[in-house]
Amino acid sequence: MQHDFKLEKRKFIIGGLVLVVVLIYILRLFFLQIVDDKYKEDARNNAFLTRTIYPARGEIFDRHGRQVVYNQVAYDLVVTLREMKGLDTLAFCQTIGIDRETFEKRINDIKHSRGYSSYTQQVFTSQITGEDYANIEQMLWRFPGFDIRTRTIRNYMYPIAPHILGNIREVNPKEIERDPYYQRGDYVGDMGVEKSYETYLRGVKGKEILLRDAHGVVKGSYENGKYDIDPVPGRDLTLTIDAELQAYAESLMVNKVGALVAIEPKTGEILALVSSPTYDPRLLVGRQRSKNYSMLQKDPFKPLFNRAITASYPPGSTFKPTQGLIALQEGVINEHTPLPCHGGFRFGNFKMGCHDGNASWTIIPAIATSCNGFFGWCLYNVLSNTKKHKGIQQAFDAWKNYMVAMGYGYKLGIDLPGETRGFIPNKEFYNKAFRTDKWKPVSVISISIGQGEILATPLQIANLAATIANKGHYYVPHVIKKIDGFEQIPDTFLHPHHTGIDRQYYDLVYEGMHQAAIMGTVRRTGNLQPEGIILCGKTGTAQNPHGKDHSVFMGFAPYEDPKIAVCCYVQNGGFGATFGVPIGSLVIEKYLNGKISQRRKFFEENMYKQSTLNAGAMK
Repeated sequence: MQHDFKLEKRKFIIGGLVLVVVLIYILRLFFLQIVDDKYKEDARNNAFLTRTIYPARGEIFDRHGRQVVYNQVAYDLVVTLREMKGLDTLAFCQTIGIDRETFEKRINDIKHSRGYSSYTQQVFTSQITGEDYANIEQMLWRFPGFDIRTRTIRNYMYPIAPHILGNIREVNPKEIERDPYYQRGDYVGDMGVEKSYETYLRGVKGKEILLRDAHGVVKGSYENGKYDIDPVPGRDLTLTIDAELQAYAESLMVNKVGALVAIEPKTGEILALVSSPTYDPRLLVGRQRSKNYSMLQKDPFKPLFNRAITASYPPGSTFKPTQGLIALQEGVINEHTPLPCHGGFRFGNFKMGCHDGNASWTIIPAIATSCNGFFGWCLYNVLSNTKKHKGIQQAFDAWKNYMVAMGYGYKLGIDLPGETRGFIPNKEFYNKAFRTDKWKPVSVISISIGQGEILATPLQIANLAATIANKGHYYVPHVIKKIDGFEQIPDTFLHPHHTGIDRQYYDLVYEGMHQAAIMGTVRRTGNLQPEGIILCGKTGTAQNPHGKDHSVFMGFAPYEDPKIAVCCYVQNGGFGATFGVPIGSLVIEKYLNGKISQRRKFFEENMYKQSTLNAGAMK
């Protein structure tokens, strides 16, 4: 029989094709089941519902353990888009009080948010009121895909300290992109310690895995919660502020534009920090937050602006002690060196005026009387000190370095967002301004009295008072006293910063500020000293080219063992003794004695009544 080679050949070809097809199926099944998770994920997502469990945010307390920020229950309306089939959109919009356009925009925003999945719950409306929650909950059965999620939002025990505490708000797309912890609808700290200590306060999210049937109906926990993860609550914070003192200081600053900062010198702890005008932090809670925030932004007196650490002001005469200290350390004067004041600082035809007449002063009475002439000559002699420096350029570098060591010209590093550096000029600034490096000391003499180009924050001025109280060192000012679960606060707040100026020179300035309170420029306070308190202080009347001068005071007490250092800065307040001294000294008395003595009630009542809002204080 003849062999059919063509038939044999066909059998091999067909067999080969079948084998190839089988191999393709095997490889495809391997890829789908082992390599590609897409269908597995689809199946899993159809069977399971994963819910995020939000942790309670850490609570906030003052230095005495008073609760100032706590959590309260809030409700979010969430949606799982894959389950939103057959939704009666019109009825839904009527139930929650929105129009169709708003509905479609929110759905579109959800679809384009980072990490979006049609299988997971997404926030549709946050912070629903208790009343709305009750209305919506009983209607949810009509709206497939929608659910209510319980979480917590912030509330406040007292209407104080918004610039310290901050608030929370919904995350924005950039924050979601930067940190995978967040997803659309989450809350994040905004301003104050809520922002600077966000990673401690927010805690760690948990998750709950629920089992669904073929129709998407939740049947209960998957394997009795075996794979659920409990949330970890945020850490509580204890702040350095005294809530009672904070409230009192804010009450004195009502209807005034400016700031007050009180520091414990031995630790750098902030006892009170006021920016005025201020606002009630409870305005930025709930669904009215956006409306209220917009209102505060439009306020011409800028209550959202933290003047205590962000505003830069001419420090005026509160700056003079720094010039005396530098002159003493540089050896151009000693405690017995008299410097002339002929109605001010005079050099040829140039004159920088002074309230004093013809006199010569040494360092202690010069501080007590706030003599412009004396401190003008201090700076002049420092910049003309050819025995120690090769010309004015080197001398000015040395001067600038002293100022930086005393906490001026750069951020101090407070643990609140928004701090600015003020301004201390360097030689390059003046070389450019004068178009030469051969300028003379008299050309910059106004900086010796805290005018000209000098700018400082109220925090920096308060820190100077604390440094003098410590006789030569300071701790970085801070508002954190304890973080729950940690043995100590960040290391940066625990080590002293020394100014490089000898303690013996601080003794002289210390006494000068004491004499200022007894018989000098602070004598308004000296005539009526707080009960049982010996005060040291320095006033400032900062010139203001835009209107009435600013009123400034810095001081500390008690004399023997200072426990509080204060700066009070009132824009357009006039003389330092008009607003700065009464407010600053009252805050000191309140902190040390717990009350205001009867004989000083007049100052207290007067400060409550006085206003600077009509004195161009916006400028």
